[in-house]
Amino acid sequence: MTHHGPVVLADVVRNGFVEGTHVGHAVIVAPDGQVERAWGDPGAVIFPRSSNKPAQASAMVHAGLDLPPELLALTASSHSGEQFHLDGVARILDLAGLGEEALQTPPDLPLDPVERDSWIRQGRAPQSIAMNCSGKHASMLATCRANDWSIDDYLDPGHPLQLALTAHLAGLAGEPIAHVGMDGCGAPVLALTVAGLARSLSRIVQSPSGSPEHRVVAAMRAAPERVGGSRRDVTAFMRQVPGLVAKDGAEGVYALALEDGRAGALKVCDGSDRARIVACAALLIAMGVDDELVAEQRELPVLGGGHPVGRVRSPIE
Repeated sequence: MTHHGPVVLADVVRNGFVEGTHVGHAVIVAPDGQVERAWGDPGAVIFPRSSNKPAQASAMVHAGLDLPPELLALTASSHSGEQFHLDGVARILDLAGLGEEALQTPPDLPLDPVERDSWIRQGRAPQSIAMNCSGKHASMLATCRANDWSIDDYLDPGHPLQLALTAHLAGLAGEPIAHVGMDGCGAPVLALTVAGLARSLSRIVQSPSGSPEHRVVAAMRAAPERVGGSRRDVTAFMRQVPGLVAKDGAEGVYALALEDGRAGALKVCDGSDRARIVACAALLIAMGVDDELVAEQRELPVLGGGHPVGRVRSPIE
């Protein structure tokens, strides 16, 4: 495969002047996992961050995690910290016979700005359960309980839980894990190529009914507000596009897959959220999605004096 450098995934235009650009890599894979189209280098190795969560959630179900759909959606989430998210995480812990003190997520305020401001006004301190990865961590603990594995060291890369998650992700991606690091939540983060990330989600959505992978995607589709939140772009995309499974990740990552098994993934090199959103919308359009909300998200306004004077737009065609 020919390797290329990053390309422009989003332009920032102010009053007709290109003020800045966000570069990165994007790819679309066919249902068989072959690269259909690419911008930049589909072989670029990245940390997918939370975009790995659908694969990790399905690995936990393979390992014995058994949750109702609304809680399984939280397993694959980077939730906004709304009350229904926190209540759901507490339920997962309770089903495992554990309390919040078992979570090893760093204490944090809710990700959602409305919820965060409310906590600050109330003088509430950061909590481990409010951290956006607490759904995954609670489910990791529940999986350990189901297997009688130790819980104090559940984040150790050599723990049986983490070894199972690593092997499962590599199998779905069809490639070895290129690097292991520590994610913001303290869990291992596993590096893949951009194409490997897209391929992993493609295989998940094509899994047979009743399989662990199918259970995860069905849960995500049924409760997209639990995957993200009431005011999150990932939730809006999943609500709007029938059958879409999408998962955002920190530092400018997105993975998405349609019902037919075609999938896409992207990485914005500078980690920009605004570029990630418009590039995701453009990638969906390139995959044939014809939807008004998606088209609107392909451009975000640039303000001057409180009024639109330009746009952030993706050139992906």
